[in-house]
Amino acid sequence: MAAPAPRRRAAGGVNPADLTTGPEDLTAVANDLIASLMLRPWGQVSPSVYETGRLVSLAPWLTGHGERIGYLARTQRPDGSWGAPDGYGLVPTLSATEGVLAALTRGDPGIDRARLLETAERGLSVLGGWLAGRLDLPDMPAIEHIVPSLVALINQHLDALGAGHEPLPLPEGMNYDTLTLLREWVKSGAEVPEKLLHALEIAGAEAAGAPGIRPTVIGTIGASPAATAAWLGRSETGADGESARRHLEDVVRLHGGPVPVGLPITVFERSWVLSWLVRAGVPVEVPPEMLADIRAAIGPEGTPAGYGLPPDADTTSVALYTLALAGVPYEPDCLWRFRSGTHFATWPGEQGTSVSVNAHVLDAFGQYVARRPGAAPRYAETIADLSAWIAERREPNGSWTDRWHASPYYATASCALALDAFGGPAVAPAVAEAAEWVLATQRPDGSWGRWEGTAEETAYAMQVLLLTEGRADPRRVAAADRGLACLAGSTGGEHPPLWHDKDLYAPFAITRAAIIASSYLATRTAVVS
Repeated sequence: MAAPAPRRRAAGGVNPADLTTGPEDLTAVANDLIASLMLRPWGQVSPSVYETGRLVSLAPWLTGHGERIGYLARTQRPDGSWGAPDGYGLVPTLSATEGVLAALTRGDPGIDRARLLETAERGLSVLGGWLAGRLDLPDMPAIEHIVPSLVALINQHLDALGAGHEPLPLPEGMNYDTLTLLREWVKSGAEVPEKLLHALEIAGAEAAGAPGIRPTVIGTIGASPAATAAWLGRSETGADGESARRHLEDVVRLHGGPVPVGLPITVFERSWVLSWLVRAGVPVEVPPEMLADIRAAIGPEGTPAGYGLPPDADTTSVALYTLALAGVPYEPDCLWRFRSGTHFATWPGEQGTSVSVNAHVLDAFGQYVARRPGAAPRYAETIADLSAWIAERREPNGSWTDRWHASPYYATASCALALDAFGGPAVAPAVAEAAEWVLATQRPDGSWGRWEGTAEETAYAMQVLLLTEGRADPRRVAAADRGLACLAGSTGGEHPPLWHDKDLYAPFAITRAAIIASSYLATRTAVVS
């Protein structure tokens, strides 16, 4: 008898057919995903237009230069822009346009000059329209430095090409002053805050071989290909230079030319994947070495998302929560350094606040206390205060929005699930309102999403319905069932970038885990019903 043909995986790694089967099959899919984390420890991340544009400009000598230029030309939208709506397109459009102009200015060999001139003209046209008006920009890391640095570079290219274009203006409220100060700071050799290393490319020529800045043990600067290329420049030699070059070549080899905005993201990816799956009750087999690695990554100051990044409260919290869920709780006392008055900051001294970070801190504290009932009283006190703080920051419609994700469904799932599990009766109305908002915003095809229905956002919405008080409500069960049908029928493929960094990105393994977890919940609910 012939063996059955293997199921073909969709582009995003989750076969839609897998999502229509039973819990046992979904458990197998989840275990396959966990195994892939061990095989690809740097992370499974989408390519970034912003970061790829920076490499076209900064590292034309790097393997895959032609592929990166082709990627920029291929991903330009019909209107001449790159990226998502609602202000998210400014940074990638600036970067791609500057990268193309840099290739034209240098006269790179092998380029299709006519096609690139058209690409650049279309990018300049859309940028001119945006920058002439009033822009409502999203809260993205280093955007206030990135935009002026790219506008200045584009204007230099326009002068060099003699194209007759008017120079691009800066958006209202932005200037070059802080960028100039930052470059002087880097040039002086003074210690640069670790989180700024992730965007070292904004320092321009001063970044190349900057004194006092050296690659990590794997060769990266700030977990960013652009920052690494900016530091390397064209002249850095010695062991550090060779290490950085090898790292860039490795990243390019992994991604085929275009590069992601952040790599590696080892602890971040593993923690989020495991937390989604285990919270949903998927009976996965977690390799003990994976838990040991997560535990070893947590130091007195917390843990970073990966090499080259500073410890942050978000990754630290989810790592701690994951360990506690897996039955190996570790005291979360390192989180206290992130406390900022009534809430917790992503990093000490962070400008702005994140509700999802605070929801994850609540998860970490709450799960630790659940595993260690005799924990210090300050954890229980902070759980109550933090629950109230999160509940007070919901939108009038009952949802939450956040600075680390473009979708309100991610923020709402983060907050509603944490409040339901650990917030107590006082915040129950907020959780119920969130579920009502989710029910009210389901699309006609059964999906959920900010700009369009996506598998990722549908998964978050389903978790709000099926993991919070009232999960047996027939309206919720029916909505989740329609969501499951949508996941299985039309949105099991590539996931659009929705996560905030210098550019929007998609952490594929994490989004797959969310989809698997929600599908498991829905199939279990159907079996029980």
